[in-house]
Amino acid sequence: MMGVYLQRSWIVLFLTALCLLPVFFFTSPILMLLGQDESIAQVAGTISVWSIPIVFAFIVSFTCQTFLQSQSKNVIIAFLAAFSIVIHLFLSWLLTMNFKLGIPGAMVSTILAFWIPNIGQLIFVTCGWCSDTWKGFSSLAFKDLWPVVKMSLSAGAMLCLELWYYTILVLLTGNMKNAEVAIDALSICLNINGWEMMIALGFMAAASVRVANELGKGSAKAAKFSIVVSVLTSLIIGFFLFLFFLFFRERLAYIFTSDKDVALAVGDLSPLLSISILLNSVQPVLSGVAIGAGWQSIVAYVNLGCYYIIGIPVGIVLGNVLDMQVKGIWIGMLFGTFIQTIVLTVITYKTNWEEQVTIAQKRISRWAKVDSADQENETERKYVS
Repeated sequence: MMGVYLQRSWIVLFLTALCLLPVFFFTSPILMLLGQDESIAQVAGTISVWSIPIVFAFIVSFTCQTFLQSQSKNVIIAFLAAFSIVIHLFLSWLLTMNFKLGIPGAMVSTILAFWIPNIGQLIFVTCGWCSDTWKGFSSLAFKDLWPVVKMSLSAGAMLCLELWYYTILVLLTGNMKNAEVAIDALSICLNINGWEMMIALGFMAAASVRVANELGKGSAKAAKFSIVVSVLTSLIIGFFLFLFFLFFRERLAYIFTSDKDVALAVGDLSPLLSISILLNSVQPVLSGVAIGAGWQSIVAYVNLGCYYIIGIPVGIVLGNVLDMQVKGIWIGMLFGTFIQTIVLTVITYKTNWEEQVTIAQKRISRWAKVDSADQENETERKYVS
């Protein structure tokens, strides 16, 4: 049934992406309505339209990666990811530096860098390399979609509240003095933060799969061991990167820009960037544990409280009322992330993992009965026809 689950995910995510299309088409007027500078909003609108193929690429990328990771087929994922980086670097240089195509060139290279590995994943999944779990396309994929929607809503709320948090940081920065330099500097910092975040997201994916698999197999001890290894490994990597970015400061900005004012602004934000990298080496991994254990709804409420009730209001007060500008907003949001990390750590530490094993096995039993009945009905229908 794993192949059917994958197809159900494609259907739900495809319909969701269609519903989100108006936001991408009307990004510029939405941003101007929120008080953003018109020139910035127009450029963002152009990038947003170019991003539509990337949104649909995520449907294939995330679902196929999870499908393969659950079967420990990680080598093909790593190979395609490395291939994607090579494609992206080459095409970015060719289209933006050589042919001087600017934003369209950068976006075309990004789209191709997403879709070429995605095609590789689809071929790997559907053409015989996953014969035990992929039995071909099935009409069963269109049945029992509501449980997938409910699970997606809770997981989506958890992740969206997290990802939108730093997007709001950019949005608030657009209303500050000297907004263009501030946004340029902040974008460089968030880009660097995104590099490190990819490492943490890798551990997040691994933790979610390992915890779910171990709970399903009935091994609470192995699940706890997976959590400890994932968190500590990611934290150690994050600590070294914390020191690295704290040391190089504005010198790293010249990788992205030749503007001295922007580079100095990046240097001024570097301590906050370093702290953000350190916190983000732990927090996503704990979110992965939550996904593996099925706590998405709980973590969504934690994210809502820590980020939007604590972090953003504190940031607005520091940034606008105390006139600390971008630094104030970022400090407030880091405070929200710190509180969230503490809460997730306490929840994970206090959890009775033996009880989680029982809960996981009940879920497996419940879903297995439903899917077995569906398969029998499908087989009977084919036989009759």
